[in-house]
Amino acid sequence: MAAAARVITVAGNSTAASSCLLLKTPFALKRSANALSFNSTRRLSKRLFSCNAIYNPQVQIKHEGQPETLDYRVFFEDASGRKISPWHDIPLQLGDGVFNFIVEIPKESSAKMEVATDESFTPIKQDTKKGKLRYYPYNINWNYGLLPQTWEDPSHANSEVEGAFGDNDPVDVVEIGETRRKIGNILKVKPLAALAMIDEGELDWKIVAISLDDPKASVVNDVDDVEKHFPGTLTAIRDWFRDYKIPDGKPANKFGLGNKAANKDYALKVITETNESWAKLVKRSIPAGELSLL
Repeated sequence: MAAAARVITVAGNSTAASSCLLLKTPFALKRSANALSFNSTRRLSKRLFSCNAIYNPQVQIKHEGQPETLDYRVFFEDASGRKISPWHDIPLQLGDGVFNFIVEIPKESSAKMEVATDESFTPIKQDTKKGKLRYYPYNINWNYGLLPQTWEDPSHANSEVEGAFGDNDPVDVVEIGETRRKIGNILKVKPLAALAMIDEGELDWKIVAISLDDPKASVVNDVDDVEKHFPGTLTAIRDWFRDYKIPDGKPANKFGLGNKAANKDYALKVITETNESWAKLVKRSIPAGELSLL
């Protein structure tokens, strides 16, 4: 009941900063030479942002154990010291097309950190395989993490991406700003593009975004701006995620949507749909399996 109450409370709040559910808007498909384009009938805000990127809704980070050990956990606490879930309790939407992004893996690092979706309060931990800590074969070149209050439903087949089913995780974010962040940082970001990665048959969205305090944030608003101001970055992101399993003897990952990055409106569509899936999950309209709803 606590999880369901959380959804009702958040979704019922009329303030943009607290609302977890995004407004539904119709999307129309348009194809261009460089990217898939989805146009919303609602005009998106073009105003510039000039606020501090670190969003701190009275959230504190508590480290338990030593980094790069099996026991290491990064917990999130509210102002009273009560543990909260970074996945379920940090609001997704902040209004004006701005979202919260939680850093799991700082850029230029290789430890595979992730929210433990099957543990109470879903702390960040280092992923394991056969009891051993997991590392990428080389550093990731961007800040990487998740959008809170999103979920890729493993029972839903996406007809636009080869019928692939969701990977049972929150939506991933690749933040392309110049600053190396820390594990557990909560940043204000704006989405710019979306890549539809297919990992062993599962759909694993990568939302490309930029932190609002990055020097180029004011001039980067959509997929074409990424190509202009960060030339080669979208290709580099796609290739990195395509190839990172090859050194372990696994096949390369694939990408849907014509192997191209979709534009901002499509990224917002993905966020809307996965936020709605998360709402169904925490209301127990969909079986949670081993996922923690605390």
